[in-house]
Amino acid sequence: MKSRKNLTRFTYEAAAFEGWRLCLSRAGTTFTKYYSDKVYGGPGKSLKEAEQAKNLLIKLVDNSRRINGKLSKSTILKGQKLLKDC
Repeated sequence: MKSRKNLTRFTYEAAAFEGWRLCLSRAGTTFTKYYSDKVYGGPGKSLKEAEQAKNLLIKLVDNSRRINGKLSKSTILKGQKLLKDC
């Protein structure tokens, strides 16, 4: 499987982690979460979860207000909570 925009595939034979990393940067803030194949039941299912979280996060961040060009603290906290719950 190939990496996609904001989603990177990690497959290491010698490492303990195989899965997808979601990394989204907007207005000086970076949101990151890892989606393990073991936790979600395979590479396809972990990709699906990562894409759903990415779409929700993009919608939240792109529709939020900015303060001096930066995301507000409440938006950052909402984004972190969204990733924690996904």
